[in-house]
Amino acid sequence: MSAYDVLVLGEVLVEVHAAAALRDAADGTPARLSYSGDALNAAAAAAAAGARTALLAVVGDDELGVPLLARAAALGVDVSHVRRAPYPNGAYLLGADTEGDREFVYWRTGSAGSTLGVEHVDSWRELLGASGALVTSGIAGALSPGSRDAVLAAADLVHRAGGHLSYDPNFRPRLTGRRAARELLARIAPLTGLLKTSCPGDALALVDTADPATAAARYRALGARAVAVTSGADRLLLADGDTARFHPVPVNPRPVDATGAGDCFTGTTTARLVLGDRLADAVAYGLAAASLSVSGRGGTGAVPAFADTAALAAAQR
Repeated sequence: MSAYDVLVLGEVLVEVHAAAALRDAADGTPARLSYSGDALNAAAAAAAAGARTALLAVVGDDELGVPLLARAAALGVDVSHVRRAPYPNGAYLLGADTEGDREFVYWRTGSAGSTLGVEHVDSWRELLGASGALVTSGIAGALSPGSRDAVLAAADLVHRAGGHLSYDPNFRPRLTGRRAARELLARIAPLTGLLKTSCPGDALALVDTADPATAAARYRALGARAVAVTSGADRLLLADGDTARFHPVPVNPRPVDATGAGDCFTGTTTARLVLGDRLADAVAYGLAAASLSVSGRGGTGAVPAFADTAALAAAQR
C-alpha cells in the first residue's frame, strides 16, 4: 500500500445547517444539507494544505452514505479505505452563528460511526504503520467503548512506527464524562506530537484551569511534545518546551460561521509538519487556514486553497 502523508481517524456526520439560531427556529425555517464531523473537516484541510490524505471511518449504508463519500472525495480526501456498515449515518443540526457560541443538536445513537472498533484498525494496520501522521480526537474516542479502543490502538501503531500524532481532546459533556475523557487523555498524551485544545472549554474539564499557559504546561506534563491552546477567537498559545508564546489569529473581515475552524487548524498544521515545515510555520499556516474557513457555512463550507492560506500567513508575519 502506498504511504499517506496524513490519515484522519474518526467520525463523519451529515450536517443540517439552519438559517436561524435554533432558539428562534420556527416552522418553515430554511436549512442547508452538507457533510462535516471533525474527522472530515480535518481531512479536507490537510488535503487542501498539500498532504496526501485518507479518511479512516465507518460510514452508513443509508441514502446519504454515497453523497457523503462523494463530498469527501470532492474535497481531495481518499475515501477508498472507509468501511461501510448497515446502520444510519450520524447527523447534527446547527444554528447560524459567527462568534463561536453555536447551537447543536446531535443524532448519534446507533450510528455507523459509533461502530468504529479495533477490528477496523487491524484492517488499516499497514496504512497506519506507513503514514506520516495520524489525526484523531476525543470525540472519536467517546463514541463508544469500541471506538475508544480503536483510537488508542491506532495512536499506538503510528507512534511505534515513528509517525506523528495530532490529538484534539474536543471535550463534549453530552458525549462523555470528565473522568473518561481524562483517562483517555492520560493514555494518549505521551504518544502525541501536537495536542490542540481549547481554553477554557477543554482545559477546565480536563486539567482544572482556565489559564492557557497553565493548561499548556499540564498537557505537556502528561507527555504531549507540543501543545496549541486556543484562547478566544483571536489568539493561540503554542508551547513546545523551548518557548511558550501567543500567536495572533489573522482577522477574517467576512466571518460567517466558525464551525470546524479548530479542525481546519489541526488538519492544516499536521499536513505542513509532515511536509517538512517548522512547527512555528506550520502553526502560522494552520491559523491562517482556520481564519479563512469561517467564511463558509458549516464544517466544510469553506476549505481554503493553500495558496490563499500561505498568502494570509505571509501577510500576518
